[in-house]
Amino acid sequence: MAQTLTAEELYQDLRQMPPVERQRFFVILSANAFGGEDLSHEQLFGHLAGDEFTAQEAAEYLEVSMSTFRRIVTDGRLTPSSTVGRNQMFAVPDLKAFKKAQQRTRSRFN
Repeated sequence: MAQTLTAEELYQDLRQMPPVERQRFFVILSANAFGGEDLSHEQLFGHLAGDEFTAQEAAEYLEVSMSTFRRIVTDGRLTPSSTVGRNQMFAVPDLKAFKKAQQRTRSRFN
């Protein structure tokens, strides 16, 4: 009998996928799980527009290590939107804009 994969196990597997494969997975998921519609990033993740991520979540979203993320913040390229206790929080729109700018920069050099 086949073992059922839990949501947590799937999430952990996704985190270990190379970024290109992860993106491909979500394209396949969008095409098949949502009635064949080709949903945009906004349709899938628009509900997060007003959210904030912790530093760890932000680093994962940007697909960088925590040390690289801290260097980005220290250099002033990203600033926290708020602080909760000792935790810095980062606005999703700021992270999205930073990620797009990084992708444009990388595409110019490739």
